[in-house]
Amino acid sequence: MAAKRDYYEILGVDKGASDDQIKKAYRKVAMKYHPDRNPGDPAAEESFKEASEAYEVLGDGDKKAKYDQFGHQAFAPGGGGFGGGFGGGFHDAGDIFEQVFGGGFNINDLFGGGGGRRRSNGPARGSDLRYDLDVDFEEAALGSHRAITLPVNEPCGRCAGSGAEPGTSKSTCPTCGGRGQVNAGGGFIQFSQTCPTCGGAGETISNPCAECNGAGSVKTRQKLKLRIPAGVESGSRQRLPGKGEAGARGGPAGDLFIVFHVGDHDFFKRNGLDVYCEVPVPFHIAMLGGEIEVPTLHGGAKLKIPAGTENGKIFRLRSQGVVDAAHGGGKGSQNVLVKIEVPSRLSGKEKKAMQQLCDQLHDNHFELTTKMKKTAEKFYERKRKLETD
Repeated sequence: MAAKRDYYEILGVDKGASDDQIKKAYRKVAMKYHPDRNPGDPAAEESFKEASEAYEVLGDGDKKAKYDQFGHQAFAPGGGGFGGGFGGGFHDAGDIFEQVFGGGFNINDLFGGGGGRRRSNGPARGSDLRYDLDVDFEEAALGSHRAITLPVNEPCGRCAGSGAEPGTSKSTCPTCGGRGQVNAGGGFIQFSQTCPTCGGAGETISNPCAECNGAGSVKTRQKLKLRIPAGVESGSRQRLPGKGEAGARGGPAGDLFIVFHVGDHDFFKRNGLDVYCEVPVPFHIAMLGGEIEVPTLHGGAKLKIPAGTENGKIFRLRSQGVVDAAHGGGKGSQNVLVKIEVPSRLSGKEKKAMQQLCDQLHDNHFELTTKMKKTAEKFYERKRKLETD
């Protein structure tokens, strides 16, 4: 029996090669000697197995350490290795090739050979759908219910989604033999392309269903009752499993995604779960203090206005904002910006009474005015000094 070749020599790498270099070297050798690329060549098949055996050892840290220390003797019967065959969960060279290149890898896709896997013609999941829904501010903030209608494809009731007229069945495509793909090109350079006869399905229908014309699905209008959860914002999405397009060949339906677009409101403005609004406060309440009623999402709320409240003052009403239905039902706050309102359309008598009141007021009653005057006096004093220097 011929002596085993050195594993590093087989893969064409040095003993100090990294794991990545070893893996790349195996890919190169395995592609070169793969049986699908060398049909009927026993020497190539043997080289492929030899390379796979070398990679199983050098691609495993523990086995590689044993091999570096004891060579092939480490895996001889009784040596604690895999006894000259394929170990570590692999059954043959093809298993190692699958592990390195990935389970979905099809050598026929590269080489155009006849030994590749058949195209799967089993059930396929339907497409997901998106529905953009405009909702009012109130619906988004408080939650609501809405009925919507949308066009979807659903399995044909006449043929149960097969596409064939009841009592008949599909046939294997004569062009591709059921693979769904055909080879093109010539010589070594070949490539696969979708079968022009069956469109990649691998099957043909000689007697298509009269209802769906062979499609297996029909267009219909689906009516849905939708619950709009409180707290949704523009761009929020709601997923409805199984409400999308019907699956192919009996596969499950896709999902429906509702995308919300929230409208503006004349009074309330929103930022996350918080609500903002401007509330007019009569000037005498702002001056003397009092209580006003503020509209909120959840009804009227009393707000105390301290005496001397200035225009633009913001008050916060806790738990009067948007409901957070997605996280336990908590509520945001409502922020109230005061807009002091002065009376208009006064009668002559009212104006006279107001004038009598104002005549009793002095500058020290108006803090902001007093502060402005002091600032101005400092400025002019500095200005005069600069002019006389």
